[in-house]
Amino acid sequence: MILVKFMLLIAIFVASTLLGIKISKKYSSRVKELKEFQRALNIFEEKIKFTYEPIPDVFQEISQHIKGNIGKIFENASDDMKIMSAGVAWEKAIDESNTKLTNDDKEVIKGLAKMLGKTDLDGQVNEIRLTLKFLETKLKEAEVEKSKNEKMYKTLGATIGLAIVIILV
Repeated sequence: MILVKFMLLIAIFVASTLLGIKISKKYSSRVKELKEFQRALNIFEEKIKFTYEPIPDVFQEISQHIKGNIGKIFENASDDMKIMSAGVAWEKAIDESNTKLTNDDKEVIKGLAKMLGKTDLDGQVNEIRLTLKFLETKLKEAEVEKSKNEKMYKTLGATIGLAIVIILV
């Protein structure tokens, strides 16, 4: 009986610690996704400036270079551009994405849709650069949040687990 109780207490402590780690991961995931978006938009800017390829083709190529959720956004937008305008497809892909980005992050990224496919080359490049500047600000905010909250949630999970174990003993 004591062995079962001991195993249960260890399981509670481990589960609580793992929950804290899982919650803390959303902060590092957000930073990673913002960096991937910046990388993807840099590729987009260079491709649009130098190759003059259509936006759906560029997005498809970006989706092959950028893996994970961010690559999937570009792939979905590229597919949707076959049946709708570039701006609408971009907003739809962002809205349907499964990322750790906040709503503010998504709004900044959706801002690119206003000019996507509607202006000349310079207008689109300027809109990409503007979005990159906004993303840089969001990335700095995300890094501050990560440094502040990531360690806290890991520690909090372990502390709560330990407190539960002490109470049950």
